[in-house]
Amino acid sequence: MRKSISVAFFSIVATLLILAVAVMGLSQLVLFSRYFAQERFDTLDYVGELADRTVGYFWDDITRREEMDSALDQLDLIGESANVYLFFTDTQGKVMLASNSDHLTRQQIPDEVLENVARAAEEEEDGVYHELGRMKGSFDEEFYVSARPILQGDVTEGYIFVCSSGRMLDDFVGRFASNFLLSACLMLICASVLTMFLMRSLTEPLHRISEAAQKFGGGDFSVRVEDVEGDGEIADLARTFNTMAANLQQIDSSRGQFMGNIAHELRTPMTTIKGFIDGILDGTIPPELHNHYLQLVSQETGRLARLVQNMLDLSKLESGEYQVNARMFNIWETLTGVALSAEQRINDGQIDLEGLTMDERVLVYADPDLIHQVVYNLLDNAIKFTPAGGVIRFGVEKLGPEAEISIWNSGQGISEEALPFVFERFYKEDQSRGLHARGAGLGLHICKVLVNLSGGQIRVESKQGEWCRFVFTLPVEVPGRGDLLKLTDDTTGTSPEGAARR
Repeated sequence: MRKSISVAFFSIVATLLILAVAVMGLSQLVLFSRYFAQERFDTLDYVGELADRTVGYFWDDITRREEMDSALDQLDLIGESANVYLFFTDTQGKVMLASNSDHLTRQQIPDEVLENVARAAEEEEDGVYHELGRMKGSFDEEFYVSARPILQGDVTEGYIFVCSSGRMLDDFVGRFASNFLLSACLMLICASVLTMFLMRSLTEPLHRISEAAQKFGGGDFSVRVEDVEGDGEIADLARTFNTMAANLQQIDSSRGQFMGNIAHELRTPMTTIKGFIDGILDGTIPPELHNHYLQLVSQETGRLARLVQNMLDLSKLESGEYQVNARMFNIWETLTGVALSAEQRINDGQIDLEGLTMDERVLVYADPDLIHQVVYNLLDNAIKFTPAGGVIRFGVEKLGPEAEISIWNSGQGISEEALPFVFERFYKEDQSRGLHARGAGLGLHICKVLVNLSGGQIRVESKQGEWCRFVFTLPVEVPGRGDLLKLTDDTTGTSPEGAARR
């Protein structure tokens, strides 16, 4: 059977309250019983002391009838005033005088009881024997008993027994128990009602969170927990849930756009390839143009291959599968090597290179393969957006524990509105995707991931209509263990647009 949090909490509280009441009642009962018994024994001792003083006047003549009647009258007076019974025995335990003999079952007190009384007279500080019981069967019910010897000088002449019925304790316990149970029941009822109201106020937000979570689990990412305020744990839970829901909704939206972008990027070259091949097959394209269009098909196929490879690289990086093999190397060698590999494209575009040098040596600590990919993507991006006769300028500057590498190009630049999004997946400033269609919008995002993975940061600066400059940093010395940045959500997170490249 499913148990709600309200029932579970109420059961726990009720159990704790009942246990607390039971422990408190038992402890109070024990304390009051001890107090009551001590009070009874003190009263009996006091009465026994008075009787001991009184009996000294008539003990020698106690066997005479008139003296016995007089002593009995005095005993009755003492017993009634203190609600006790008194009786006297000789040294053999024979009852000689009693204020009330109704509860005595015998007229001879057992020797074992007399021995206990004598022992208490010698060992106890007050010289009095105390007992709660039937005194070895001498009574028909339990009695509080205070007994002491009757001394004439140092000689024991007999014994005084002062008794009080044990039913008084039973009556006291009964009254205490009934009053305590009534009070405990009232307290439990009040506590239960208060707990129910408190639980309702506490669990109502949890019910709203639970309902929202169920809808959320059903695929409704727009659901939120409303009307939960405060600084408590439940309010924190509600805010955390709302934050999680917003993030997952954004991720779901980004995933949908990501898939849409992939489909678009794949469909465009495939449509071009299919159109050219169909044109060749059905004769629409004349034979003398076959080579030209086959070259275009080859270019589109290469574009598809690069797109797939970029997506595979990105997937491997974001899943943490790539192992960084960092070492010290000269960043200028990487810049020069990448520039030389793009020499044909640079010459075809009539672009001038500035800042390249083989004379300088700036060592950085990173994975050379990763940084080669970063430089290649940035230079490829600069070549695409630098007009004929334009300039691409390289720069390296050592700033304390880091080296700042920059690639600057003249040209149209990037608008101020687009700057925050250039490193997002599939982002293109040209939303029509007509200009420079061979770009997939993944290169700059991969640059960001690789630079962050190498322990650096990357940024972009631009003045629209004039220039654009990408800058990234790398450490110049071997960091301590654990100092390299790891690939986290901050470095691989997506946005509604996806990530990088113009």
